[in-house]
Amino acid sequence: MAPSFHTLIEPDELIQLQHESTVILDCRFVLTDKDAGRQAYLKSYIPTAYYLDLDHDLSSPVQKGITGRHPLPHPDILESTLRASGLSADRQVIVYDQSNGAYAARAWWLLNWLGHDRVAVLNGGFDAWCRAGLPTDNQWPAPQKGTFSAHLQDDLVVDREYVNVHKEGLVDSRAFDRYTGAYEPLDPVAGHIDGAVCLPFMENTEADGTWKLKDTLAERFSEANLTAIENPVFYCGSGVTACHNILAYKIATGKTARLYAGSWSEWINYYPAATGP
Repeated sequence: MAPSFHTLIEPDELIQLQHESTVILDCRFVLTDKDAGRQAYLKSYIPTAYYLDLDHDLSSPVQKGITGRHPLPHPDILESTLRASGLSADRQVIVYDQSNGAYAARAWWLLNWLGHDRVAVLNGGFDAWCRAGLPTDNQWPAPQKGTFSAHLQDDLVVDREYVNVHKEGLVDSRAFDRYTGAYEPLDPVAGHIDGAVCLPFMENTEADGTWKLKDTLAERFSEANLTAIENPVFYCGSGVTACHNILAYKIATGKTARLYAGSWSEWINYYPAATGP
């Protein structure tokens, strides 16, 4: 029986798994050019991969003034999309984006949320795959008839009311200057949720997009006094890159963290901002 992967997988390991029982999902995306990921996929992708769009597949429509920028997708709709990619309960899923896993981690988290934990992020993404000289394709795979049924893991997510009361172990995953309110490129209000500490997700990976070693990641969370906290809560701007920190926390500690899915872009519709370090 093939081994199961639940956090990361290396390109040379994935090439050994490329058969009909493995589902591969391409999650490349660019926030400033929302069609760029799909266009990149159409040119070249890992053979048999299906494309999932952050806005259209991994999120539901925004309700201005109510939700954040990337609300969680409806479980039934995402379940249907994953079935069309060939997903069944016994299949290994591999997700990837261009390099550092910022968007692939969202897909990884969503699959865990739907009750499918046999999913891993390709370490270094498509860039690492290409650096290894591994094959690519550009012939779109036909839809399949998977049999996956979602079983929501509601304990993986918290809402804004919970966050407003429980501040211990709350982590902001954005860059430090966004956390302090010194700079805000995406949302109308700058700052952070009062009581949160800042651990930028970008520091989980090396310059080439590959993930830092387990011990290095564990040191990050230990220095933030998170390793002793049961199920810390991570948020970011819209609930996407916080999943990167949740995956890093899983790699580092083997434990499960929770996501405030609405994140900063939802929070500011209802509560005041804190600023400064």
